[in-house]
Amino acid sequence: MKIAFVAGFGPITTDNEASIRFWRDDMALPLEEIAPEYWGTDDLPGVQAFAAWPLAEASESCFGTKAWPEDVPAPQSWIEMDVLSPDDVAVAAGELERAGHRILKQAATEPWGQTVARLLSPEGMLVGITYTPWMHVDHHDHDHEHEGHDHGDHEGHDHGDHAEH
Repeated sequence: MKIAFVAGFGPITTDNEASIRFWRDDMALPLEEIAPEYWGTDDLPGVQAFAAWPLAEASESCFGTKAWPEDVPAPQSWIEMDVLSPDDVAVAAGELERAGHRILKQAATEPWGQTVARLLSPEGMLVGITYTPWMHVDHHDHDHEHEGHDHGDHEGHDHGDHAEH
């Protein structure tokens, strides 16, 4: 597996108002409401995207339900590691599964064009192995290459059933 870059990172929120207040207002990150209760930006240097992702939406992305399963530790944050092609997502997920990791969401292409597989890290971070097409363009041409890009017909910004992100 060869990771091209970190495609996204942000906290999984249980108190979305407090999280948005801290990250947007107190930390001065340029967050906008991309979808209901899903605040983020794709314009933060160093990381391709940052967003506060509600746990219910992360759960829907992984399990198809807003209730996170009691037998799976709830993550406190998420990170997406982008690979070089959509096919590489399934290859990487297979490698991780063979290494003994439980894949929560098998590789699938979301309606907004991002290919995603998800698992938990040993620390409990929700990790996405992704291919995010609009993040593979020259950043000089990025000025919202994906403007009009709907972050999903999901409630929240379901990084799975939706959540690019």
